[in-house]
Amino acid sequence: MNRILKSALFGLSLLVFSNTTLKAQEHPPFWQDIQAIKQYDRVYEPPKNPILFVGSSSIRLWVDFTKTFKDYTVLNRGIGGAVTADIDRYLEDIVFPYQPKQIVLYIGENDLLEASNAEQVFKSIKKLYTDIRTRLPEVPIIYLAIKGSPSRSKEFNKASETNRLVKNYLIDKNNAIFIDVFTPMLDKKGEMNPSIFKADQLHMNASGYAIWNKLLVPHLLKD
Repeated sequence: MNRILKSALFGLSLLVFSNTTLKAQEHPPFWQDIQAIKQYDRVYEPPKNPILFVGSSSIRLWVDFTKTFKDYTVLNRGIGGAVTADIDRYLEDIVFPYQPKQIVLYIGENDLLEASNAEQVFKSIKKLYTDIRTRLPEVPIIYLAIKGSPSRSKEFNKASETNRLVKNYLIDKNNAIFIDVFTPMLDKKGEMNPSIFKADQLHMNASGYAIWNKLLVPHLLKD
């Protein structure tokens, strides 16, 4: 089965499993999504030592993911709606089992909605990074900066400050790269650019991902 069809089936399996009627109090957030991923992995063996893309919906909905990264061994394990603590909670399920040779992280944007300040978001990201490093001390990690989504304009300054804190934290860490996608996505006036987002003004269209691809690809590890 080709990679494009497998990717489509994976997305469908998440949708079907997530719609099952399980009481919310029985399991932590996104437990259903994790079970869908595990079931998918039992049916279709994931690639060995992939570049693992993990985080929230901007990872999961990556436009033309398979085509864009056709020259790399990649695996997408994004979970729509996840906050940093959710990814941290499921490291044993969606990170460590794959023994990734590189990790691409996009997480923190959803945290902005509940966090009182950027420091709070940063602390969650720092904890996630530290927890990954306890098991994968040398695996290269790429952190994609929180983007400025027009639908979340109230969080613009908080996102910018969180990015500054994360960048400063990672600057002296081995095998860690901070990629600023925030600034290149702004228009000439330094304002958020609605033309690179879908109608919801939260998720990016192909033009938005084209910016990310250009910045990210030079840092990815070849097989």
